[in-house]
Amino acid sequence: MSLRKGESTVSSARLGNPQRIFLEIIRLKLLQGEFFRYHLLPNNLNHKGNTMETTLIILKPDAVQRNLMGRILTRFEDKGLQIVGCKLMRISPELAAEHYKDHASKPFYPGLVRFMTGNPVLTMAVRGIGAITICRAMMGATFGSKAAAGTSRGDFGVSNSYNLIHGSDSPEAATRELGLFFKAGDILEYSRVGDSYVYDSTGSKPE
Repeated sequence: MSLRKGESTVSSARLGNPQRIFLEIIRLKLLQGEFFRYHLLPNNLNHKGNTMETTLIILKPDAVQRNLMGRILTRFEDKGLQIVGCKLMRISPELAAEHYKDHASKPFYPGLVRFMTGNPVLTMAVRGIGAITICRAMMGATFGSKAAAGTSRGDFGVSNSYNLIHGSDSPEAATRELGLFFKAGDILEYSRVGDSYVYDSTGSKPE
């Protein structure tokens, strides 16, 4: 179809320079990417100065058998931590031996392995700024009889033997333990819209 005289000029004026439009689209996409990077994706918050950690949490057979899985998991979510991996599993004797190898010479070791392999556990990869320290504080002292109220062990346990939950105690331990219980692809990277309200990112670094 032929154009009337002056029509192409009017269309060009209305649409603007194609190169300028293309550059504007690229600029908007870059701005959108920066927004998602620093405000919605917690795994990238360390780019602004804080360390994002992923830690291993195991809800032990006593927590599973007592139907406490949902209540304990919810505490981590309520805190603002992100569950990036989760599976119900039965620990094999070989995996238990590797996980607890530092305790192999201790008197309680055989009973510990029998307990941990006797029934299913729930394993979780939990992520957040300072997640290792935060999770261990939420767990409470080693046994329920000594754990403070408000912690998982303090609220749900009284035993001096069964203690419901395990959490990595250092970044090095977290790396090793996550590698034992999760294989490549099991731990996910995903954004949550609410993360922009979990961490205050208006300053020089999220907090």
